[in-house]
Amino acid sequence: MCGRYAVTTDPAKLAAEIDAVNEVPDLPVPEPPAQQSLDDLASGDEPRSRWENYNVAPTTTVLTVVQRHSREAPDDDATRRVRAMRWGLVPPWAKEIGKGSLFNARAETAADKASFRAAVKSKRCLVPMDGWYEWEKVDGPDGKPRKVPYFMSPTDHTRLFMGGLWSVWRPRDTDPDDPPLMSCTILTTASVGKLREVHDRMPLIMPVQWWDEWLDPDRPAPPEMLAPPAHDLVDAINVREVSPLVNRVTNNGPHLLDPVS
Repeated sequence: MCGRYAVTTDPAKLAAEIDAVNEVPDLPVPEPPAQQSLDDLASGDEPRSRWENYNVAPTTTVLTVVQRHSREAPDDDATRRVRAMRWGLVPPWAKEIGKGSLFNARAETAADKASFRAAVKSKRCLVPMDGWYEWEKVDGPDGKPRKVPYFMSPTDHTRLFMGGLWSVWRPRDTDPDDPPLMSCTILTTASVGKLREVHDRMPLIMPVQWWDEWLDPDRPAPPEMLAPPAHDLVDAINVREVSPLVNRVTNNGPHLLDPVS
């Protein structure tokens, strides 16, 4: 599964990186906590912007990549766009937002599930990340089971893009001019190769050569794109144990990525 990840880019940089239109409105950089000292700021232990997040959790607003036609020119080619969405898909027919339990969808069965069926057909997205966390279940020194966190990221320090689905939801009895809630889920698949040693599930890595077909809103994605990733993609992933500080969502900063000896 994929329940936490890290991302350090902002919408404008991401759009320039992948030749997309940035549709995320500018937001002010949050003020640091009042108790944070100048030494803390200099150490770089805290995110520098609202988009730099080393402990992304469900219900957080995250960056996604979609491909859509223009409302003004619907017959033109679909354009790649960067959008902000809630992580935790809310189906269009839902009566309320819920608690974000739909943050993952199994790639093998998503097309058969009512919550994801429509999105599989025409609302597929990419979710960019620097890497993701997973927890291995082990026996502790006292014989009691515990979970050891690991961080998975590209060995060449490039960005990963995971296959996802998205949806548009409007609460009932609202002004039709009010903006809807856009939300997403990350697809997961059976783990491959060395990643099986940590967990039996992993996010669905989407290689760049598949992006156009995956994002195409006018055609279904080829079935092979929903299969577990090729071994060469997994071989390019570094797996390292990290601090249990990541277990708490309130903890954030690049120190969460430091390897544990």
